[in-house]
Amino acid sequence: MKLIVAMIQPHKLTDVKKALYDADIHKMTVTNALGCGQQKGYTETYRGVIHEINLLKKVRIEIAVNKEFVEPTIKAIIKGARSGNIGDGKIFVLDLVESIRIRTQERGSVAVG
Repeated sequence: MKLIVAMIQPHKLTDVKKALYDADIHKMTVTNALGCGQQKGYTETYRGVIHEINLLKKVRIEIAVNKEFVEPTIKAIIKGARSGNIGDGKIFVLDLVESIRIRTQERGSVAVG
């Protein structure tokens, strides 16, 4: 079992969800986040005052998958999120030690689904 965490641009969420659905991956958690990477933010002037914006809006997607779904999930996220520009995002793949479905108390890969 793996936990796939992706940080993407907010406007790419719809494309990523469609690519995941096309790859038969329907379970995910989506969270709004702030962060910065190579983009390093930008400056903005409001009423004559310069503001440095270095934390940009991002969307964090978390998906728990069994081994056979790791590569299709990664490929779907890349397909939906990639524009070729700086700031497309990152994907992290983590080992998932345990998974428990609360309703049935199933454990392991059965609980991930």
